[in-house]
Amino acid sequence: MAEAGTGARAPMALRVRPEASAVIELLKPITWFAPMWAFGCGIVSTGQPISDHLVVLLAGIVLAGPLVCGTSQAVNDWYDRHVDAINEPNRPIPSGRIPGRWGLGIAVTCTFLSLVFAAMLGPLTLAAAAVGLALAWAYSAPPLRLKLNGWWGNAAVAACYEGLPWFTGAVLVTGAVPSTEILALAMLYSIGAHGIMTLNDFKAIEGDRQLGVASLPVQLGPELAAKVACIVMGLPQLAVLALLLYLGLFAGSAIIAVFLLAQLVLMRRLLADPRANAPWYNATGTTLYVLGMLASALAVATLSGV
Repeated sequence: MAEAGTGARAPMALRVRPEASAVIELLKPITWFAPMWAFGCGIVSTGQPISDHLVVLLAGIVLAGPLVCGTSQAVNDWYDRHVDAINEPNRPIPSGRIPGRWGLGIAVTCTFLSLVFAAMLGPLTLAAAAVGLALAWAYSAPPLRLKLNGWWGNAAVAACYEGLPWFTGAVLVTGAVPSTEILALAMLYSIGAHGIMTLNDFKAIEGDRQLGVASLPVQLGPELAAKVACIVMGLPQLAVLALLLYLGLFAGSAIIAVFLLAQLVLMRRLLADPRANAPWYNATGTTLYVLGMLASALAVATLSGV
């Protein structure tokens, strides 16, 4: 068995360039959904017919997902390579499937490609992409490494996953700064996503504590961190509900109210045992949160008169 294992590792040690499958794994396609969904909500919120903007839709999906989000994953894995060598040695960089400094090279190259692609879509899109990429590097790279503190790190990720893609979607189909209502939705759902990021941290409490990562579950303890996450997710949705009522969008506000009430019921189970139930809540309550994003976007879209 030892000889077979050694033989399997030998080609890895001699690898001089990564295989395509390792690069794709590094970019983590599963993480692209959140910003692509927010981007789509941004488009929907303008009230513009999606059928009239299919090229823009596809371009924005590529920018939000494979380019900007993929870049953030590559940056994160490069600067976490020493930690991953201990905790997750099979990941592309510590396993040697992405050898040498290729990981850094991929992160830098993807950053450049993202900026070039965004520039082709307009100055406002470029500005949003530049902010998102700056936050991605600040999240993972020294000297800031925002990820070491749950308050700052989660805020950076939430902005990149929700607010900035929403803004970008609205900008691409209108060519202008979005309306106050659209900006408010992008901001509120971005704030709420901070709570989602906190719930994601529950799966790594012990590892974070050992490695000095001050996630909120580590800083506050699981019970208090879960309460904070619920409040941070709930209050922005309550503000969305109030905004829709103020705008006279009663059907949309009713949908948001139902989704929020359902989340409050689910939160009771989450808070009963946060460490055990955080993954369950992410599959249930967070899904309602995400559907609420689309519902509010559809509601605000009716104001455009298109």
